[in-house]
Amino acid sequence: MADEVIGVVGAGVVGLAIGRELAARRPGTRVLVLEKEDRVAVHQTGHNSGVVHAGIYYAPGSLKARLCTRGRGMLREYCGERGLPYDECGKLVVAVDEADVARLDALHARAGDNAVPGLRRVDAAGIREIEPHAAGLAALHSPHTAITDYTLIARAFADDIAAAGGEVRCGFPVTGIHRDGGGLRVASGERSEAVDRLVVCAGLHADTVAGLAGDGAAPRIVPFRGEYMRVSAEKAPLVRGLIYPVPDPRYPFLGVHFTRRVSGDVEVGPNAVLALAREGYRRRDVRPGDLRRTLAWPGFWRMARRHWRTGAGEMRGSLSKRAYMKAARRYVPEIGAADVVRAGAGVRAQALDRDGALVDDFRIHRAGPVTAIRNAPSPAATSCMAIAEHVVDALHDGTAD
Repeated sequence: MADEVIGVVGAGVVGLAIGRELAARRPGTRVLVLEKEDRVAVHQTGHNSGVVHAGIYYAPGSLKARLCTRGRGMLREYCGERGLPYDECGKLVVAVDEADVARLDALHARAGDNAVPGLRRVDAAGIREIEPHAAGLAALHSPHTAITDYTLIARAFADDIAAAGGEVRCGFPVTGIHRDGGGLRVASGERSEAVDRLVVCAGLHADTVAGLAGDGAAPRIVPFRGEYMRVSAEKAPLVRGLIYPVPDPRYPFLGVHFTRRVSGDVEVGPNAVLALAREGYRRRDVRPGDLRRTLAWPGFWRMARRHWRTGAGEMRGSLSKRAYMKAARRYVPEIGAADVVRAGAGVRAQALDRDGALVDDFRIHRAGPVTAIRNAPSPAATSCMAIAEHVVDALHDGTAD
């Protein structure tokens, strides 16, 4: 349809990737990306650790596994074409005790099913060859895990949309979505835009915006703040690439880890602390409306009953640098509380089902002309271009997961 208008709510890296894919594959379609902030990539995209994941962790056959694998290659090629930073610094997933080793073996098998390129298991001596200051019994080495700058990528996507005749409109917080004949009218206060179809990529507000379009209540977004420490310039050279623990399979979080950034800085983190606001980047950030939505969700209380001990431990680490670094020092013993300062924080939009289950896979709903991405945490940034392909394919053939 030559005069079709497709709207995208949210100018993070996923929303912009979808806008770019629409503009490239559907000539004649007007693409309109609507963003509440005054610039792109303000929230999750602008606060993540910059890692391009290789696909080690994700259940074979899941959307995460499929789209991470394809998205990594697409992102690498795009960064090369656009001269954007992309450094395959490599990653170690380190086991420090026998319980870790057993989980590492299971992770190795899963990574094999996901065809993670170049992955190999190394012993303690192999760990020291790759990261001389790391310690552990065994590890998985992923040489093609990379780092980049997702804010720069998001800006490049926005430029691509504009070059193709689309528009990224900032300062447009969506307050209403209404059926209008065969299409939709997207409102921002007194302003509105008519679109034929709409893709909701609203991140921390994904459930709220999807609800405006008539989507169901589940899953609900529960915000988790991830806090970082920055390693001193003197100790930063002790970490060459990325050093991760073996993750706890009960959670979709990867644990506090050492991350080299494209700037040359080394950070430790993030943890995962319940935030009291959807954009609660500081402990003192409280929004009563956001907190009420969290506490009113039955799944929150079911999750809390199951995992309160873990939550208490995360809170201790949030309040104390020494407690925060206690676990991290198991992997790099020479970096302790005296060698780090508090850095920034991000907030993860974690979807939570009514039964209290933390949603692990990407979750995409479709209702008529509205497609809503309801859960897109890590590795969504890595997968963004493949997620865009997946969504645009579904728009084209009328299907969705």
